[in-house]
Amino acid sequence: MKRRAAFTLIELLVVIAIIGLLISILLPSLQAARRSARGLRCATNLRQIGVGWTIYADQNDGTVVPGRPGRFADANRNVYWVGNGYQFRPRWYVQMGAEAGFYAFNQPSPDPAQDNLKQVDGNEVFLCPEVAERTNNRNYAFGYNYQFLGNARFKGGSESNGFINFPLPIDRIRAASSTVMCADAMGTAAGKPRRSRTEYRTDGSSDVFAWGNHAWSLDPPRLTPESDFCDDNNRAPEHRSAIETRHGAKANVMYCDGHVGFETFESLGYEAGADGAIGVGTGRAHNRFFSGTGEDAGPPPIQ
Repeated sequence: MKRRAAFTLIELLVVIAIIGLLISILLPSLQAARRSARGLRCATNLRQIGVGWTIYADQNDGTVVPGRPGRFADANRNVYWVGNGYQFRPRWYVQMGAEAGFYAFNQPSPDPAQDNLKQVDGNEVFLCPEVAERTNNRNYAFGYNYQFLGNARFKGGSESNGFINFPLPIDRIRAASSTVMCADAMGTAAGKPRRSRTEYRTDGSSDVFAWGNHAWSLDPPRLTPESDFCDDNNRAPEHRSAIETRHGAKANVMYCDGHVGFETFESLGYEAGADGAIGVGTGRAHNRFFSGTGEDAGPPPIQ
């Protein structure tokens, strides 16, 4: 009788070892490819947001969308039409929907109690696939250059003093191709050492150490004692916001002329310490890519 051909145990172990080796070699490349694809999807989403930003300005006499409207004493003035419903004090990306025709929320809410509970569920262009869990209205994935493009908080915290920096005509942005409109944002975790940062809070709760905390607002690199900070309840250098380099050690950045760049902290003028904490600008930090003029201007003062 002929003997049936078969692998010996040693041969099987060799084959398994080879397969394991190939997987270990290929897996990092596959993971890198997936990260790259997510980064490209994020950039595409930002371009769509940029289109909405421009449409909003076109439909509002050339005025760009504010970061977020201030809280008026008259409660009726705190509710805004956002295209598919009414929303309490909508943040910049939500308010664009009134003109752009694509919406951050399927069901906006005028109820202040729902403000920090809302989740971005209306259109995937408002999301970053690299941090798909960051859907909270407050602890958002992308931060807006609100200090230079539209800070509608009140000077000195008083409605009677008017806005800190609003309205802003779009034609005052003289260096649109080099002015940040929005970007991947870290929130208040940016001012903390990397090891001190805590997990993202999808429920909208406040934790100044958490990744993405209050990240809808993006601070420029150089802040001053007179300037605002992303979280107006925690105005302090250690609670500043900054970009987040979540795509292969770079951040996707949307510029006011409609193009997306891939930037590092240094290329945008931020100062990152050895521990990862972003400073407020005591050395080489500058605001040339945030000011709208291409110059290193300080943010508009809060008083």
